[in-house]
Order: sequence, then structure tokens, then C-alpha cells
Amino acid sequence: MNEINETEGKEGRQTILVVDDSPVNLQMLGKLLNDEWHVKVANNGRTALNIASSDDPPDLILLDVMMPDIDGYTICRILKASPETRDIPIIFVTALNQADDEARGLALGAIDYIVKPYNNAIVKARVRNHLELKLYRDLLKNTSLMDGLTGIANRRRFDETVQAEWKRAFRDGHPLALLMVDIDFFKNFNDTYGHQAGDECLRQVALTLAQNLKRPGDLAARYGGEEFACLLPDVSVEGVKKIAQRVRMAVKSLRIPHEASSAATVVTVSVGATSIMPGQDTGWEILVERADQALYEAKRQGRNRTAFFGESNQHESS
Repeated sequence: MNEINETEGKEGRQTILVVDDSPVNLQMLGKLLNDEWHVKVANNGRTALNIASSDDPPDLILLDVMMPDIDGYTICRILKASPETRDIPIIFVTALNQADDEARGLALGAIDYIVKPYNNAIVKARVRNHLELKLYRDLLKNTSLMDGLTGIANRRRFDETVQAEWKRAFRDGHPLALLMVDIDFFKNFNDTYGHQAGDECLRQVALTLAQNLKRPGDLAARYGGEEFACLLPDVSVEGVKKIAQRVRMAVKSLRIPHEASSAATVVTVSVGATSIMPGQDTGWEILVERADQALYEAKRQGRNRTAFFGESNQHESS
């Protein structure tokens, strides 16, 4: 069997993945935990690995050691070796009760070890404590990945995300698109209106970019200074051209006065766009390089316009 049973109604709760080849154990743990958390179950190792590496990974894994296809130790080793899953906390729940067994599990990266038969209250207490720690760690991580001024993703988060999305796009055979966005004559804006006005301009542009990326997987990030990056998984050439133009028009529609700009009387942006189908012989850096080259071309052509890598025709509004 390769079934996944999932409790209904996530409702924003943290998710626990219970992995055990025994239907009785799955039912017992699912019933025990479902009143406080969202519970997913897997009755074999391969299913567990697929769930853990999916777009909706669990916040915590309760993992049996003795299973017929892939044992729990091997599953733990695989999960801890992958950047996508290594931060998911794992608790072994097993009948193996020797100190060497526990030491082995903890050495592989598990955070706890519960021996069967277990006490329900102790299981819930340990799960609750580890999920609270996970929530706190996630909060700290998200804060460290956020730009303090604009509130959108920072350069570090962009760098981490583009690498992960490049691997995903290669694996799934989908294109990956990128916009590089630069505020036109921003230094002149700061010199004319002051740095407080400049900071507010950056915040408004960042918010506008984020609002114009419609899907949960899209990412708007502050790349550096007055430059932003918009990462767009599974977006084609024609799709990224439309988004680039929409973004440029949305910023112009803010109508932030900019008397020191030779591109317009309001704040505008130049946008470089590209969409690439990742190949085995190319790395994610080529995506940034091409978007940068397109941005340079948009600025060379007079700014307040979009340019797509490899094309000489740029788009400009009146």
C-alpha cells in the first residue's frame, strides 16, 4: 500500500507527519494529535519522503524506525542531507529501547526519541514543546530574511530562493522567470526630496511590486539599494513580458512626484526580464545575468521601460 490519509481542516494549524507501517499506530497517533494539530500520515518511507519534500512540508515528523521499505534511520539521514528538508524536526517513535538505538537516532539529527509503549500525555507534551521551538526558529529565520526598510524579502532570501527554485524548475521541466527592477534616477530623488522621502518611495515601490505578484510562489525582494528582483516560477517568455509591463505601469501609477528625473515627472522604474528553461549544464546565475543585461538595455534605451533579454524592442508607455 502507498496510501496517505489526511485529517480534514488544517485551519492554519501546524502540521505533523506521522510515519509508521502499522495502521493501528497511525490511527492512534492521528487521533491523539488531531485535536491540536493538522496531521498527515504515511505508511512507508517513500511516501514520507515525498510529503516532506513537497510544496507543503510538515512542521514536525514522528518517525518509526522499523519499516519494511526504508527504515527510519535511513529516512532521517536522507531528510537531514537535503537543504529543503533538513530543518524539519524529527522525533523517533519506536519499540527499540536500547541506549545505542537512541544515541544512533540523535546522532543522525533527530531531536527526540520516544519509546513504545508511550504515554499519551508525554507524547503530546514533547510534540507541543518541539513545535513551539520550531515556530520560534521560523520566526527568527523569517525576520533575518526580511528587508528592514521595505518589509519584503531581502537579498539573502532571494539568493536562497532562486537556488531552490532553479533546482525545482529543472526537476519539473518548467521555466523560471526573473525581473530586475531599478528606480529611475533615485539618487536625484534623494538629493531633491531628502532621504526620508527616499525611504518612503522605496517602501511604496516594494509594496507595489509585491501586490502585483499574484501567486503564492512568486517572490518580490529588495536586491540592493533602489534595485528589486521579482522571481516568477513557471512563467513563460510571453508571461514575463506582460508581468514586467504591469509592474512598470503600477509603479508609475503611484504618481510620486520626481522633478529631478529626465524619464518622467513622476517616479518610474526600468525593468529587465528573462525566462529560462533550466538545463543540466547551466546554473541559476545565468538567470540573474540575463535579467541584469536586459535591465541595462532598458536603462540604455532611456529608462521608464521594459526590456527582455535577447530582444532589441523595448516597451514604453506614454
